[in-house]
Amino acid sequence: MFYVYILRSKTNPDQTYVGSTSDLRKRLAEHNAGKSIHTNKFKPWNLMAYIALPEKRLAEELES
Repeated sequence: MFYVYILRSKTNPDQTYVGSTSDLRKRLAEHNAGKSIHTNKFKPWNLMAYIALPEKRLAEELES
C-alpha cells in the first residue's frame, strides 16, 4: 500500500504538509527527526489524516 498524508505543525498550526510514502510510521518519524528539508523548521508534526492507495502512481497523483 501507498499512503498520502497530511501533517500539521504542533508549534506552528498554520503550517501543513502533504506527502506520500509506502511506510507511514517511518516517514512521520523522519519528519519529526528533522530529516526532511521541507519540514524540519516546523517540527514536531502531528498526523492529521491519511489515505491508503494500492498503487504508488495513484498516491503521487493525489499528493500533487
